Amino acid sequence: MTYRPFWSLGTRSLGLARRRLLCTRIRHHLRPVPLPSIITTSPSTPAPIQHGVFTSQRRYASSFTPISSERQTPQTLTEKIVQRYAVGLPEGKVVRSGDYISISPERCMTHDNSWPVASKFMAMGATRVRNPQQIVCALDHDIQNTSESNLRKYQQIEAFAKQHGLSFWPAGRGIGHQIMVEEGFAWPGTMAVASDSHSNHYGGVGCLGTPVVRTDAASIWATSRTWWQIPPIAKVNFIGTLPVGVTGKDVIVALCALFKDDVLNHAIEFAGPGVEHLPIDTRLTIANMSTEWGALSGLFPIDRMLERWLRYKATEAAMSPDRTTRQRITHERVDELFANPPTADPDAVYAKQLYLNLSTLSPHVSGPNSVKVATPLNELIPQKIKIDRAYIVSCTNSRASDLAAAAKVFKDAAKATGTTPKIAEGVKFYIAAASAPEQEYAEASGDWQTLIDAGAQPLPAGCGPCIGLGTGLLEDGEVGISASNRNFVGRMGSRNSLTYLGSPEVVAASALSGIISGPGTYQAPENWSGIEHGFGTGMENTTESKLSNIVQQLDSLIERVESAGGTSESSTEILPGFPEKISGEILFCDADNINTDGIYPGKLTYQDNVSKEDMARAAMSNYDPEFNVIAKPNDILVAGYNFGCGSSREQAATALLAKQIPLVVAGSFGNIFARNSINNALLSLEVPRLITRLRARFSSPSSSTDATQRQPTRRTGWTLTWDVKHSVVEVQEGENGEKWTEKVGELPATVQAVIAAGGLEAWCKEEIKKAETTTTTTA
Repeated sequence: MTYRPFWSLGTRSLGLARRRLLCTRIRHHLRPVPLPSIITTSPSTPAPIQHGVFTSQRRYASSFTPISSERQTPQTLTEKIVQRYAVGLPEGKVVRSGDYISISPERCMTHDNSWPVASKFMAMGATRVRNPQQIVCALDHDIQNTSESNLRKYQQIEAFAKQHGLSFWPAGRGIGHQIMVEEGFAWPGTMAVASDSHSNHYGGVGCLGTPVVRTDAASIWATSRTWWQIPPIAKVNFIGTLPVGVTGKDVIVALCALFKDDVLNHAIEFAGPGVEHLPIDTRLTIANMSTEWGALSGLFPIDRMLERWLRYKATEAAMSPDRTTRQRITHERVDELFANPPTADPDAVYAKQLYLNLSTLSPHVSGPNSVKVATPLNELIPQKIKIDRAYIVSCTNSRASDLAAAAKVFKDAAKATGTTPKIAEGVKFYIAAASAPEQEYAEASGDWQTLIDAGAQPLPAGCGPCIGLGTGLLEDGEVGISASNRNFVGRMGSRNSLTYLGSPEVVAASALSGIISGPGTYQAPENWSGIEHGFGTGMENTTESKLSNIVQQLDSLIERVESAGGTSESSTEILPGFPEKISGEILFCDADNINTDGIYPGKLTYQDNVSKEDMARAAMSNYDPEFNVIAKPNDILVAGYNFGCGSSREQAATALLAKQIPLVVAGSFGNIFARNSINNALLSLEVPRLITRLRARFSSPSSSTDATQRQPTRRTGWTLTWDVKHSVVEVQEGENGEKWTEKVGELPATVQAVIAAGGLEAWCKEEIKKAETTTTTTA
């Protein structure tokens, strides 16, 4: 995982500064923070495992209760929810951004990858799912594939779920993320994870949703818990209201382009006066695509808009005997939630704040082939970009409200012409509801039939074209526009195609006209001068708010310095089996955004019989074909920023281990790669200063190396030593060069234990054996 350098300032001078500021403080409320209540365990509930770093000390009640301690630290909404689901905490511990913790989430969802997860689960030696009520399995990705092998896999998943009493949802019922929301599994104020990157989706209903990888899911199945590092938390403030014709899709598409990597690997909390006007379906779209923005979660507040939505769902469930939601969405449960809804404390500290004025936003289109590029629709329309295929599919924008918005485009055209409108000649238009119930709603309103009459081709409720599976994929030279969430190269078909993303209305209008266009409902305000956005709250600053902000930032800094132990004399306890120092020559891969395809080729990802030697030869080959020849055992691989972005393939970590690389250092890491590293016992460390020094020496035009002849992979002659015990990195810049040190964060016992065991799968296997031994001894 990533261990960032931290402040090494003396606390004495900071304490003096704080005392001086306190004399001028206008207001600085410190509110209580929640501590989970202890509840008794029913006889049918499995006893918690009593060994290892993931030991659960208590079961948690559903209500938030305050911590009683000498220091009452304000918390964000994210931290409050995590506090409920963190296990094995020291008494009185208040979780903060940056903490490594063990978590036992309320729910864990897997989809078509349920069988690979089950295989890992069984390889751990597990024979029963620790907490069956925690697990949801939904078949949604490759549901159009009727091959014998896929049907057999689906049968295996269903049989496994039935054997262990898991909640199972068959192919055609809907996309797992939509099921999690509409069935009440993703409940406000709880934490839910899924082995899929779009788990952020649950934040639309105030549930902290975040992705995990397959090994994490297997660990949760076996032990009910896994590890997590609480990310830095960003607050995104919405002000104003959306103009007519502007949608939630436009909001998140614009955010991805306006702020690009500003929230990379952050947890997001959406706030501000503009939030209260956003319907739940709009929030779900924004939360879902916060994944593409680079965030690890996208959490909306638990407010009156959400309460109205839950009341409607509860009434609907009560009136429909066949609705399974009756088990989870009830008025009694809503009453309990809103009797004391969790909220962020007024003085909660955020890593950064951004703002967007919704009133200044216009329809936007993302792409082609990048979510970080967005263009106002009114600039694209004159270009008359011809399309070949249009899609309203995926968990992002394929609910009944989205289908209604698309159908309205055709209904308005029918009113204008007096005839039934048809999609443009040569265009293929595909629709798939996010779930079977959402399709039923669309059918009941007539919207589904309107789209069919216009020429749309219906697909089963599932992922389908969004992930490049099934009917309707883009072919060479084609252009597509979709209401889905990703438009990476080759994502929805051929690598030689172009993909744009837009709202359902824009997709429908484009299918109707044959070129990228809109329904014409948006009218730019007078004197419009662009999108109002930036850093901060977007609200007018007052003396009070400025002072409060200074105080809370300083308090946070002091607390972090004090909690770090303060001096270089402190040391980290090293667990048995973990090295105190790691040292090697620096092998420099001078590039940012090296993705997992570059680290391990996609053509090998789904081959299960690749030998360790072949994995070693394939490591980094798509990035640099010469890497295999240049790299040597025990080299320390150093790369630029956002190393390991892209897919969740575990081989990106295991291939480097096969190459006998013990440590990867970068300016920053993609979070999924970072999780896979720990889960597979590969160490990784963030040292931005080292990247700066290496580039100054080997990459700049003023250096002795010609920058025009930059080598993708370079043996530097520099050495790096990580003193794990004292949390210090030492770099020797060549035989006669400068030597310097950098303080880094402590490597927590939680992480040490997993890596020392050989990875999370091996750790879980050991814990299961210990639990079985204890049970046998006490029987």
